[in-house]
Amino acid sequence: MAPETHYARSGDVNIAYQVVGDGPRDLVVVPGWISNIDVFWEEPRVARFFERLASFSRLILFEIEEFLTGVRRGPEPDRVLATVLFTDIVGSTRKALEIGDRRWRDLLDAHNALVRDRLAHFRGREIDTAGDGFLAAFDGPARGVRAACAIAEGVTRLGLEVRAGLHTGECEVSGSKLTGIAVHIGARIVGMAKRGEVLVSNTVKDLVAGSGLKFDDRGLHTLNGVPGETHLFAVDRGPLRP
Repeated sequence: MAPETHYARSGDVNIAYQVVGDGPRDLVVVPGWISNIDVFWEEPRVARFFERLASFSRLILFEIEEFLTGVRRGPEPDRVLATVLFTDIVGSTRKALEIGDRRWRDLLDAHNALVRDRLAHFRGREIDTAGDGFLAAFDGPARGVRAACAIAEGVTRLGLEVRAGLHTGECEVSGSKLTGIAVHIGARIVGMAKRGEVLVSNTVKDLVAGSGLKFDDRGLHTLNGVPGETHLFAVDRGPLRP
């Protein structure tokens, strides 16, 4: 039986991918011929080959949909595949009370400028701000993760800490806004993050295989309003720091 196929976007390229196995190493396979990853499993010899690979690894099969000729339909015009990033200042109310309204406004302005600078550097798009938090979108999950880490590192120089959450999925476009279940999941993930932590869904982790990013397993969690359990991972930011 073919595993579940997931969808994402990196730059201008649509990607379909499958994850099989739970071994200690990630093994990424990008077929060099034009095909559909769902069809692979219909050929017994190919299916057995992939099953053997998955017996000792976490096998990730990628299909670059730009290479196909109409086999699978793309997203509807009012829907996009994106990586959403939520950030939130930890202890903002306490900090504002400590330093007073005027200094807090200046500090918040410096925070916002830093976040926008990091978003621009990693080609993210600011979607919304609410109080002391940001919602941004990226067309590549690795850039989203790196932006989140850069933000978390940068704000420490301001005497602040943030938490961040990321998820990749299909979003609904409404003007300049993004809505939908993927955005809802991202908002729930940032709520689960600890102070200074960048927390991502298993979808994000799967998509950045081979990027050099490392993660710590945070286990399965029930997210409010989201069916089933979601596997979460915290970015190991050690190697990313200067």
